[in-house]
Amino acid sequence: MKFGPVGVLQAEGTLLAHAAKLPGGRLPKGHLISAADVSAMQAAGLTEVVVARLEPGDVQENEAASRIAGAISRDHLTFSQAATGRVNIHAAVDGLFVANRPTVDRLNRIDPAITLACLADHVPVRSGDMVATIKIIPLAVAGKFVDQAAALLHAEHAFSVKTFSAYRVLLIATMLPSLKPSVMDKTRNNLEGRLRLSSSTLEREQRVVHSADAVAAAISQAKTRFDMVIVFGASAVADADDVIPAAIRLAGGTVDHVGMPVDPGNLLVLGRVGDIPVIGAPGCARSSKENGFDWILNRILAGEWPGAADITGLGVGGLLMEIPTRPLPRALTGIERKGVSVAIVLLAAGKASRMGSSGRHKLLAEFDGVPLVRRCADAGLAAGAENVIAVAGHRQAEIRAALAGLDVITIENPDYATGMASSLVAGVNAAGADVDGVLVMLADMPWVTAGALRSMIAAFEAEQGQPIIRAVSGGKRGNPVILPRSTFEAVRRLQGDVGARHIIETCGLPVIDVDIGPAAHLDLDTPEAIVAAGGILKG
Repeated sequence: MKFGPVGVLQAEGTLLAHAAKLPGGRLPKGHLISAADVSAMQAAGLTEVVVARLEPGDVQENEAASRIAGAISRDHLTFSQAATGRVNIHAAVDGLFVANRPTVDRLNRIDPAITLACLADHVPVRSGDMVATIKIIPLAVAGKFVDQAAALLHAEHAFSVKTFSAYRVLLIATMLPSLKPSVMDKTRNNLEGRLRLSSSTLEREQRVVHSADAVAAAISQAKTRFDMVIVFGASAVADADDVIPAAIRLAGGTVDHVGMPVDPGNLLVLGRVGDIPVIGAPGCARSSKENGFDWILNRILAGEWPGAADITGLGVGGLLMEIPTRPLPRALTGIERKGVSVAIVLLAAGKASRMGSSGRHKLLAEFDGVPLVRRCADAGLAAGAENVIAVAGHRQAEIRAALAGLDVITIENPDYATGMASSLVAGVNAAGADVDGVLVMLADMPWVTAGALRSMIAAFEAEQGQPIIRAVSGGKRGNPVILPRSTFEAVRRLQGDVGARHIIETCGLPVIDVDIGPAAHLDLDTPEAIVAAGGILKG
């Protein structure tokens, strides 16, 4: 292929390298220039265009991408139509994405014009997630290289999606006086979440004393009723002969491996009793954050049995403490939640400086006999969010009193005087890393209803928790707003008396507007505004 500028009269039969705007329309990049196109470009005053001229054996970008993609097995994968030299590949099932790095590397070394990018090896995916993309860089590529790439992908699996199997799981939890029942309850709930993506079920939880005999007896009873046993010890495994590995042997099983080079997740035990996998979970697996337990559990659910070489080969990339949760839709943490989760953060920490010298707090003003801050919290609770977190600061004792009796988590922002950013950061941190988004609600907006909040949450859920959702009225932006988890780190960097507007406008995420009427613009900052809105000044 020859690339470069040519006179318009010599452009017929070449590929347009850059889109050309004409009075009668637009010629896109990659367009095969016809005689009529030459006339149209002349009429538009163009004298020169940049083109690619095909040489014998060259294959245009879309055909090349399609031929290469056509060599990949269709099992559990779907393929987009080629466009601009690209074919995107998606998972057709919930499962585990498995990549063959040597094959992918060999394909990418055939010629720089041909590229294949995919997810990391052994990443859990949902049906519909994009797992790989084939991109032809120039407008055409030599056919011999296309043939080499197709032959390689036909002969070897570059990647695949392994379907998860549904397992019936027994949870055995050992007890010591130092372990709170609430921690064990949270452990069970998090395990149920991890199993949900594979449609596996936690059939039973059995709590026993922390001894090898007690655990072995519980494992032995599971042989005919369950497909997998997961053991959470009240004390961490310290040795290959500790309680959990010893119990597996006492139950007639074998211990395949103790420990793994993944942190968090070092103290994992893997064994089996007959055909039933037995996993001794590390203590970090009590949390929903990604850890080595997820890696081993997902492999087993996908039909793999990780051997010693597999486990000991996890060290590179195994330091997870500073790796944020992977964003959707490209990957998951291995945890499937019940739908998309949203926490409401109610900002109620401000000094209300525009209320004047009377000393009255606007959030304590009453509407229909209810303090404004409580009215807003009631709307949040009725919206059905994961939880409602009120951020208090200025006169927090009175704010807490106004919220007394409500199922609201009230936290203190000691830095409230620095401005709104500190309250927003405090609320996002309190919501935790497990929610898909936070609905940021101002506590001085009396007419934002539960129905309006539900509409916003529904829009967020419909888009799988990925975009920003913004309340508007008549097309004009307002509040509240839902921020997805992918923005949380940017929120944590905010300082001063600023909100999330800059993040919304610069983060590159799609923004979906939900019209909630005039309530989106009515916030009360002055005594006159409160009275005009029907409120009675209190406090």
